Amino acid sequence: MSIEHTLGSPTSTVLVVAPMPAAPASAGNRKRLSLICSALQRAGFAVDFAYFAHEDQVYRRFGQHPPTDLAKMSTTFQRTFLIETQDIIPLKTRSPAFGIDEWGSTALDRFVSWYAEEYSDTVAILVNYVFLSRCLDHAPNMLKIIDTHDRFADRQLQYRPFRAEPNFYYTDSASEAAALDRADVVLAIQSEEAAHFAALTDRQVLLLPPMFPVRSQFSAPYGIRKIGFVGHGNDPNLFSIGKFAHEWAAGWTPDRPELRIAGEICNALGSLNLPGVSLLGYVDDLAAFYADTDLIVAPMLMGSGLKMKVAEALSYGVPVVGTEIGFEGFDAEAPAHKCAGVAAVKATILKLQSNPVALKALTEACAELLERFNAMSQQAEAELASVIKASIRGRSASVVPAAAFALSAASVESVGQSWPICVRSANSLLSDDPAHGQLLATERFGEDAALATQYSPERRRWFAGSTPPLEKQSSIGPVSVALSPEWVRGKRLTREIRESAAYAFRDILADWTTQCRCVGVSSKGFVLAVPMPSHLLTGTPAIAAFLIAADGAHAHELAIDGIAPLSLSPGYAFKASRLDLTPVPAIVKISCMGPASVVANGTVLFLTDDLIGRITIVPPPIRENIRP
Repeated sequence: MSIEHTLGSPTSTVLVVAPMPAAPASAGNRKRLSLICSALQRAGFAVDFAYFAHEDQVYRRFGQHPPTDLAKMSTTFQRTFLIETQDIIPLKTRSPAFGIDEWGSTALDRFVSWYAEEYSDTVAILVNYVFLSRCLDHAPNMLKIIDTHDRFADRQLQYRPFRAEPNFYYTDSASEAAALDRADVVLAIQSEEAAHFAALTDRQVLLLPPMFPVRSQFSAPYGIRKIGFVGHGNDPNLFSIGKFAHEWAAGWTPDRPELRIAGEICNALGSLNLPGVSLLGYVDDLAAFYADTDLIVAPMLMGSGLKMKVAEALSYGVPVVGTEIGFEGFDAEAPAHKCAGVAAVKATILKLQSNPVALKALTEACAELLERFNAMSQQAEAELASVIKASIRGRSASVVPAAAFALSAASVESVGQSWPICVRSANSLLSDDPAHGQLLATERFGEDAALATQYSPERRRWFAGSTPPLEKQSSIGPVSVALSPEWVRGKRLTREIRESAAYAFRDILADWTTQCRCVGVSSKGFVLAVPMPSHLLTGTPAIAAFLIAADGAHAHELAIDGIAPLSLSPGYAFKASRLDLTPVPAIVKISCMGPASVVANGTVLFLTDDLIGRITIVPPPIRENIRP
């Protein structure tokens, strides 16, 4: 059911543009986005939602894959659009700060221009984050709104106490001011940031903290057995809960509460193994998690904006203890909400652990805090709605146009091969499909596709089924795809299924291609001299590799034993679709996971979290020793 049906017949549409998906709301910025969209819908506006797949690119480069549910978004909003980009988002800058448009995208600009012409009756555009503000210039005749989420001027200074480099956007005050000036209305999530933005721009600045509906009533625990933290895999969460986890584990005994950490942050924490600390990963049922948690911790040591994890826990009726930074924007008064650091958070929890009177007082303070916060949020929502409605007075009543594209029911397609199973749908979750098994890859549309097709959330998706095929597989062809984590990180499927899938995907479009020489062969594997993207020689990147035999009859999974720099160039051309892929000569040592009789010739599919490489081995093998 579309929102158009659930709201009756809305007469005005707001386009919401965001670099993160609105579902599932598994991170603070997603929760903020989802709640703002709900506020607009409650005010009587229809919402068109445009997901610019910025977050997907960034997190893939860190080996993380936060879930995206395009199917749910397609049933939540009047229309849902998916904008993919070939622009590479720079994660570092040599300048003191990023320029205001360095994280912008020509693909997003083109979409907004197309949308403005296609749906000229849309009354307002709301863009999330200042670094996407440039697209507002392509939306004539709409009220232009920026939801800032955070203050980004001088954000990098927060990292200095941690001796770390920021991995997210930051800029200077002049650039942030230039972004705000592109809007008619600026939204701030908390009062301190509202004052900051008001000092930078003469545009109207509205305070709009999100309103969290009460999901469960508060009930004071008699004691504390389990404490919890839910968070995304960003730096503020990583630094804060990482330090708190070590503090909590110090001196831990079984009679103390267990710290349970949930969400994408678990992937960022990696192999953290501490007494009294459990990593749960993603939790499908947040209500059950909170119901089984006595106290939530917000031991934040850095960050701006509003800590959505605090408001969410309060909405589920769970008391919270945290630092002053963790409660910024809430006007908190209780001492348990003003802890000076992680040691103070731990000490407060241990004092509360077996003190039902103090726990009751904290719970009552939390209930009052949420009530005050939601009352302020409700008033702010009404003010935003009145501003949007005032901007359209005098315009003739608009009629919501027909949908740009109609989403069809998921359909199984035959595209020249009987396996893997190809399904066309908007279902983008990385979980197993009950009917089709494990997701292998998702189609990406190039810029040559028709615009309405480009922006549809429907894609072909390929699944592994439950058993490996018996017959030889046809190629799915030169298709642009995004591979699922199964290839590099998950590896839950059997080697036989993975090899069959690699064979079917042997002609997919690669991000980089080159040739190489085989400079050593043994009964267990071989050694290649090859130009490779430079970043693959640093650290220990997760890699999957498959040899497509020269006779084109089969694929073998390979194990990468090591990559080392090579002083002499092997002399082969390196072609890449991305300007940030700089080739360097390397030696790659490879073992065969299959039969030892595999001959080192053919083509190697070289897969990392966000890149597909294709290496052609030039025959015949040259038996010489090249040492790094």
